[in-house]
Amino acid sequence: QVQLVESGGGLVQPGGSLRLSCAASGIIFGTYNMNWYRQAPGKQRELVAAITRGGRTNYADSAKGRFTISRVNAQNMVYLQMNSLKPEDTAVYYCNAAQIPGPTYWGQGTQVTVSS
Repeated sequence: QVQLVESGGGLVQPGGSLRLSCAASGIIFGTYNMNWYRQAPGKQRELVAAITRGGRTNYADSAKGRFTISRVNAQNMVYLQMNSLKPEDTAVYYCNAAQIPGPTYWGQGTQVTVSS
């Protein structure tokens, strides 16, 4: 059974930082591209950051320079370090594992709220 379990969300003031973690099980982790998506109330889910099996990264324009995605294949973990957080970063953040072509899996999400 595939599981992606996110953690690390919470309430943070503008300008603060959070580190999201995603623990994967039930997949051969190193064969999957790993992604972080987010969905704010009333908005579509959007890709925030991606890291390929080989470690190449890509970011949404809104995340560039502030967020860093990383992975540790030996631990089946992917992380999203978020700095200089803004109120517009408030959303539920989802971990995603994808093979192209192939299956895609989602975590249950973790809430990030940026507010003073």
